[in-house]
Amino acid sequence: QLPLVESGGGVVRPGDSVRLSCVGSGFTSEVYALGWFRQAPGKGRERVSCTTYYDDSVKGRFIFSRDAAKNMIYLQMNRLKPGDTAVYYCNHKTAWGQGTQVTVSS
Repeated sequence: QLPLVESGGGVVRPGDSVRLSCVGSGFTSEVYALGWFRQAPGKGRERVSCTTYYDDSVKGRFIFSRDAAKNMIYLQMNRLKPGDTAVYYCNHKTAWGQGTQVTVSS
C-alpha cells in the first residue's frame, strides 16, 4: 500500500470553504475504512467523516467524496469555524497520511 498524502490545508477565515484531498492506493477495497480525522492542539485525534458518517460538529457543513479511479478521497469543508482548526489526516485501514494543517482565524 502506498503512503497516503494529504493536501489542501491552509489559513482561512471563518465562513470560508476549503477542500482537502488525499491520494493513496487500494481505495476500491474496504471503502468503509476510508475516512478523515483531525487533531486540534492539546486534544486527541477524532474522526470527522468516513464515507456516510459525519461527526455532529461538522454535519451539514462537510462533505466526504471519493474518486475510485484516481485513488483519491476528498473532504469539502464549508462554513468553517475557528473550532475546525486542526491537523487533518486521511486514513485507510491502518495507513495514515502525514496530515495537513487547517487554521481558521479572523
